[in-house]
Amino acid sequence: MMSYSKPMEFVQTMIDTGEAKIRTSTRDLFLRGTMAGIILSLAVVVAITTITQTGIGIVGALVFPVGFCILSLMGYDLVTGVFGLAPLAKFENRPGITWGSVLRCWGLVGLGNLIGSLIVAFLIALSFTMNFSVEPGAVGQTFIKAATARTVGFEELGANGWITCFVRGILCNLMVCLGVIGNMTARSVAGKIAAMWLPIFIFFALVFEHAVVNMFLFPLGMMLGADFGISTWLSFNLVPTILGNLVGGLLFTCVPLYLTHAKTAPAHNVENDSVIDAAPAFATK
Repeated sequence: MMSYSKPMEFVQTMIDTGEAKIRTSTRDLFLRGTMAGIILSLAVVVAITTITQTGIGIVGALVFPVGFCILSLMGYDLVTGVFGLAPLAKFENRPGITWGSVLRCWGLVGLGNLIGSLIVAFLIALSFTMNFSVEPGAVGQTFIKAATARTVGFEELGANGWITCFVRGILCNLMVCLGVIGNMTARSVAGKIAAMWLPIFIFFALVFEHAVVNMFLFPLGMMLGADFGISTWLSFNLVPTILGNLVGGLLFTCVPLYLTHAKTAPAHNVENDSVIDAAPAFATK
């Protein structure tokens, strides 16, 4: 058996996966989202700890994908992934799939991600401060600085800051959805991990904005004493990040793959000026 699925094969898996997620029960969508938020948040702590210890940002980017790989292999869900996958089932007009059901999937997974992230943020804040009895150490201070720079820093720039965050959200989920799809391109665990690791490394190394990471990073910063409020976080980070993630994951990653591998345009034969049916290979047996 080949260890690699061709694009025409894994794009069909993308569509089937999107449909399966939409049809998943409310309990399971919420639970899977919560666990994904917990695991990804712990990966952020590992990454920031290594950056603080080494003073080298790229080291944190190298280790951060471990959390994404674990949650993906466990079948847990990030809202950033379902942003791209769930609409494909609607595009295919799968029976019973509506835009309302797509929004339900997004909402339940996103809510689970938020709850899981907040749980870990509280526990990590408690751990860093000895049950809120001492000031946070070096790693905690790094979290405070990062959270402040990416909220207050954007707020000080006004509309320019908002647009910058939005664009970073686009670029982030372009890569993250490639990581989600990477899990579908290989059949071995090692192959899946490699295919997921590469794009997740890129997004973290370039400090793009990821909605679920930010559901953890900024509440933790506030719990540790960062000088900004919930309204600043929502207005100048989380909202533009979510919108950017939606655009990046759906329009920049999943739709192009869907159009060129599931809805392949007919090939044009220049020599005889005729059009040749270029039906995908998976459509023939």
